[in-house]
Amino acid sequence: MREAAASASVEAGGASSLLVFIIACEIGFWVLLALGLALRYLVRARRASDVALLSVPLVDVVLLVATVIDLRSSETVATWQHGLAAAYLGYTVVFGHRTIRWADAWVGHRFGGGPPPRRPPAGGMARTRYEWAFWFRIVIAYGVTCALLFAAIWMVGDPARTAALSDFMAGLARVPLIALIWPVSYTIWPKKVASGS
Repeated sequence: MREAAASASVEAGGASSLLVFIIACEIGFWVLLALGLALRYLVRARRASDVALLSVPLVDVVLLVATVIDLRSSETVATWQHGLAAAYLGYTVVFGHRTIRWADAWVGHRFGGGPPPRRPPAGGMARTRYEWAFWFRIVIAYGVTCALLFAAIWMVGDPARTAALSDFMAGLARVPLIALIWPVSYTIWPKKVASGS
């Protein structure tokens, strides 16, 4: 009984430390992005800015390595935090570059005199296509997440230790399903574009 309690305590501690690490990686992503953009537009140090911005994907590599090391431990039972790490990686693989590009355009407009970031189309078929393309990216991010989780399940090779990953995949499927509301609604009820715009 005491050994089981101690084991559960170790698992909880490992899971919570992974959650802290995921949060630290998210903060690291935004810190490196802000640093790169500040170097580019406030300090005008283009080369240093490029180095900082090119370092942003390293955050994903660090998180991936930490998650794999944690799962390879014979005492680790996968939790939803491991699923969250995979979802974070799936999101950044698909949306990370777009996020950086949008932030670069916004800061360049605000502080560098550049054009404003491109906005989504106001309506019509252009907006419908935009919404379907955005939803398709969500599906790809979900697919990347599932691929990482399937790889983790295969790597561990113990269904009893990875049941939470399968549960996380099933629960995460709600995201693309809920997101489907937007493209479907724009397809059925396309927003009219004001004449002359």
